[in-house]
Amino acid sequence: MSNLYTQKMTRNRTTQLETPVESLAPFQAEAELAELAELLRWHDELYHGQDQPEISDAEYDALRNRNNAIEARFPELVRKDSPSRRVGAAPAAGFRKIRHSVAMLSLGNAFTRQDMRDFVESLRNFMRELSDPAIPIELVGEPKIDGLSLSIRYEQGRLVSAATRGNGSEGEDVTANVATIAEIPKTLAGRGWPETLEVRGEVYMSDEDFLSLNARQAEAHETLFANPRNAAAGSLRQLDAAITAQRPLRFFAYAWGEISEPLAETQWKARQRLQELGFRLNEPARLVKVAGEDFDTIFSLYDDIQTQRASLGFSIDGVVVKVNRLDWQARLGFVSRSPRWAIAWKFPPEQAQTSIKTISVQVGRTGKITPVANLSPVNVGGVLVSRASLHNQDEIQRKDIRAGDTVIIQRAGDVIPQVVSVVLDQRPPGTEPYRFPTTCPDCLEPLVRKPGEADTFCVNGLNCPAQAVERLIHFASRDAFDIEGLGVKNIESFYAKGLIRSPVDIFTLELRNGSPAAPGARAAEEATPPLREWEGWGEVSERKLYDAIQRVRTIPLDRFIYALGIPQVGQSTARLLARHYLQLGHWRECMEQAFDTETEAHAQLLAINGIGQNMAEDILNFFHEPRNLEILDQLTLPQNGLAPLLTIIDFAPPVAASPIAGKTVVFTGSLETLSRNEAKARAESLGANVAGSVSKKTDYVVVGADAGSKEKKARELGLTILNEKEWLAYISEKGM
Repeated sequence: MSNLYTQKMTRNRTTQLETPVESLAPFQAEAELAELAELLRWHDELYHGQDQPEISDAEYDALRNRNNAIEARFPELVRKDSPSRRVGAAPAAGFRKIRHSVAMLSLGNAFTRQDMRDFVESLRNFMRELSDPAIPIELVGEPKIDGLSLSIRYEQGRLVSAATRGNGSEGEDVTANVATIAEIPKTLAGRGWPETLEVRGEVYMSDEDFLSLNARQAEAHETLFANPRNAAAGSLRQLDAAITAQRPLRFFAYAWGEISEPLAETQWKARQRLQELGFRLNEPARLVKVAGEDFDTIFSLYDDIQTQRASLGFSIDGVVVKVNRLDWQARLGFVSRSPRWAIAWKFPPEQAQTSIKTISVQVGRTGKITPVANLSPVNVGGVLVSRASLHNQDEIQRKDIRAGDTVIIQRAGDVIPQVVSVVLDQRPPGTEPYRFPTTCPDCLEPLVRKPGEADTFCVNGLNCPAQAVERLIHFASRDAFDIEGLGVKNIESFYAKGLIRSPVDIFTLELRNGSPAAPGARAAEEATPPLREWEGWGEVSERKLYDAIQRVRTIPLDRFIYALGIPQVGQSTARLLARHYLQLGHWRECMEQAFDTETEAHAQLLAINGIGQNMAEDILNFFHEPRNLEILDQLTLPQNGLAPLLTIIDFAPPVAASPIAGKTVVFTGSLETLSRNEAKARAESLGANVAGSVSKKTDYVVVGADAGSKEKKARELGLTILNEKEWLAYISEKGM
């Protein structure tokens, strides 16, 4: 909302203040309450969310008093979104963003003892010196707190900012709120702390405090929180820090982000150092060793913490296991969005019994048909569950799941509800086996299931409304374009009304919806009523959506590739493609050349480490669809003399000074000092592209013992060939 708008609104309010409340007719009162709700919401946003008030406190108080007086005279007109029913601004939307200097990534999960054995085996496979199972590996195990992740930045020992995890790259600025939490030091204790230190941990609420808070909520006739985690998250993410100060929040520290000097040489000693600096630690924790087939130490730790789970006084959902040596953590690095050196060993999922009311199917963005059990709502692990995935046709038949059945359900990984089994002795008489549909429920086109595959698909692509909507939802989602205010409900509504049918429509929405043109917008088609006139919308919410769309018109290449929703191309694959091709135009040109399987472009695609034949086919199929190319053109190329709707940022190699950044490296044969996995990871950390096959575009071929055909082809092509010692000397010589 512009200053001009708020000045106009405030002038109107001044005029209205001259009209006594007792002289207002009901229709006048209703209109004024609607306007006051919108105006006060805007000023709350400026004051609490942006620290940029446009009016004085006295003027603000006058508006609130006017609202309260009208409501007192016309109680039947009190709105659900009345300013008298809220404190501060709308949650989350008003927070500024803080970009994490070191990404806040998630952990991979383990669920069984075999999963933990596999984790340790992966460490041994990655690091050559651990390949002998008899060599002990020290691990730190600590409770996995069920709270809200937080990063707190200290400079010269003083708290300067705090941010939630957000999307891992940037989070919400909750500095003012964190300053109200007693367990978070405002100044670090002790001496010798790093000049810059980002302490990471979990904001949580104890079980006792949670029960007390809900008791107060009940007394005040306010909504109760479902569980301590939701209570903690809702309390921290208040735009009014005064509300956060009233909530009993606590904090456990267990990690760090950016740091100017090491805390210690090991995870265990770093924990102790965090405690010396004034932080509470998540206990009980233990340092253990595993060697050979003896995993009893880590198994015992897991069992002990699980046994104590109910008596700890706070919610946990597993045990986090980390490699103790920090130099090993650095070498192990990360894969996709998780560290190789840590894993979350989750407790067994809670189960519950309920009944299936109906079975339906839903259509995903790739056309995959997923059957869903619609359940009588039941509480599972603090979450009310009313739907559960049935995965595919074979799964339904294998478990003989029918509508009307009583079933046992659980939340897989404490997240995704799934049906475990049918309680056959409670099956109602006369039930029929479920018949899987043969046509798409949305576009009515025949469904296809390829021989030997479990999944069924609608192959109608963007002509299927369900797929079109799901692709738009994916396009605007947090890890893609991250457009605030363009969530599932709004996209579904806009699609149903014909306002948004493709990603292009998102970026021309403001102009086509009767508002001033946004930069790069296209000529309007038939105008639709402005959003502010729709039910549930107003000038503020309309403006905020348009501003959110405007903010994302520039996006990095890897996030753009992910947003396209190509089957099998998740975030890690999108980053692989961006790192290999660097520029959108270059990637597109190579993909069009790769249609011919005999070309170098096709060989290069298949040579990318992590991309197989099936995934390559899905990528090429995307570029073979004319509608996809049309959308790419409309998004990224000038149209009718206007600037492109989007600016795609070329991929920047992680280490700009590295001479192998952007180069293609192939490892072949048995290496002596490095495992193949560590060699690849180190090259990728320096910005290189690691390929699985040799071509004329390969820059370096690193050969070990028994290199075979790849070395032979490299010599035939006249490529640069290095043995392991030469390769290590080369990258060390360059200051790496």
